[in-house]
Amino acid sequence: MAVCARLCGVGQSRRCRRRQRPSHQDQDSDSELDMDEEEEERIVGKLKSEVGNGCQESQGAARPMPETGDTATVPCSANVKRLGYEETNCAARHKPEFLLDLPPELLVEIFSLLPGTVLPNLALVCKKFRQILNTETIWRRRCTKEFGMMEDLRKMELVGVSSREVYVKLLYPYRHILGLWQPDIGPYGGLLNVVVDGLFIIGWMYLPPHDPRVEDPMRRRPLFRIHMWESSRASVECMYGHKGPHKGDIQIVKKDEFSTKCNQTDHHRMPGGRQEEFRTWLEEEWGRTLEDIFHEHMQELILMKFIYTSQYDNCLTYRRIYLPPHVPSDLLPPGLFKGTYGSHGLEIIMLSFHGSCAKATKLTGDPNVPAGQLTLVVHLNRPVRLPDLERQCSIEELSGLVLGFHEEAQWEAVEACGEGQGEGSTLRAEENERGAAAAEAPAVGVSSTSGATRTAAEPQPFVLPLGVIARNEEYPRSCRMCFYGTGLIAGHGFTSPERTPGLFVLFDDNRFGFIWLELKSFSLYSRLTDPLAHALAPSMERFEVMLQNMQSWTS
Repeated sequence: MAVCARLCGVGQSRRCRRRQRPSHQDQDSDSELDMDEEEEERIVGKLKSEVGNGCQESQGAARPMPETGDTATVPCSANVKRLGYEETNCAARHKPEFLLDLPPELLVEIFSLLPGTVLPNLALVCKKFRQILNTETIWRRRCTKEFGMMEDLRKMELVGVSSREVYVKLLYPYRHILGLWQPDIGPYGGLLNVVVDGLFIIGWMYLPPHDPRVEDPMRRRPLFRIHMWESSRASVECMYGHKGPHKGDIQIVKKDEFSTKCNQTDHHRMPGGRQEEFRTWLEEEWGRTLEDIFHEHMQELILMKFIYTSQYDNCLTYRRIYLPPHVPSDLLPPGLFKGTYGSHGLEIIMLSFHGSCAKATKLTGDPNVPAGQLTLVVHLNRPVRLPDLERQCSIEELSGLVLGFHEEAQWEAVEACGEGQGEGSTLRAEENERGAAAAEAPAVGVSSTSGATRTAAEPQPFVLPLGVIARNEEYPRSCRMCFYGTGLIAGHGFTSPERTPGLFVLFDDNRFGFIWLELKSFSLYSRLTDPLAHALAPSMERFEVMLQNMQSWTS
């Protein structure tokens, strides 16, 4: 009845409706809609003029006069009870049968649940829909739900833009660049995260912490931003350099690729020339001066990286990357990790699981092994039983265990081609004897068909063998489990790449290590815990294709 009275203009006046006590549910609904009252009354008033007169006339003709008493003393509820049949007829006659018959506040609630991409077409249906779709509440909700935009409304009023303008001119046109990206900087690569930050879209370049503090948080540097602060259209600004924001441009080549261009590269130059730029870059990148780096080979690598990366002047091409999907059977949650790589410093890798093996792909690289290559491959169906601490100190003891698995894996690869089956069986028997002779340690349960299965294995003591170099000596002294794996090494310029045997050591869900037997070095990896929006792969198939493309970019 209330809906009928509101649409048709009968029943209590607006002042009476305000004096009525609405239910708690109505109060909650009104607070959620947050619709402008004057705008609502304007729309309802137009509907009254269209359908109100006919309903009032029909209702007035059907209503009998009271038999006795003063009509002014008869409560409205009494009239409703006495004329119940009239209420039934009016409600039946004006019961909403179409979307157009619903009250405006309910249409606002419905339209707020629809994707913003369909709202322009919805506005073409009729004048009533077009009027309702100008409501700020609808577009504010779409900006929040689709893009996670959280902004103080007072700031938007100060700038003079509406939520609809932000959605139509900023968020929707640049929706394809949100998420994770890898810049095309030769072998060095990188990690860019494009996010919505209030009335801005900002591209943050993620940099590893200073070598060798692998446990420290990531560092961020803004490369560009897009905003609507100064005009009614979105503006792109380059943030590279040390002179503040300046004019830039973004070109979306296709859905999974875009490029940036700086229109004022003179903002990247420093008064002291290239030498001053190098000193500033070195302090930001490595946290030290060139005089503090005594290793000559390391100085050459640092200087080479500065010369190579500074020539781009933030005019780069970016390709989309995804975070790997996670399933309960994974050995540990996949994701991004920071790791030590000798003279090359800290680099960022992506750990993912593929059945009975785990893969670590470089997101940042170096002249020897560039970004995009598989730096580690871990065979989860080949757990390694560590001996006691005294025997762990011997590099020969550890090498014997790992090389046995390496030879077995090579023979199985030959068997897959139909060769050497007899020799492979003999080798497996010898390896079984070698494993039985090792010191007793908790066995690790692994499924060769569905990948690693997490078990309640007791932590076991761990120590690096003598002669193995570790840039970070603060590694854990106990591990959960170990596996045979291979690491990729190559000469300068990615020449003569080779997969060499090593030991994957799992410390906990956030840390693992790898012993490179041939290099006699140890890499420690720590999880990157920063929240990364719009980055999860839609499916494992899409993620696999992305990994293959990454390798082809730098091969």
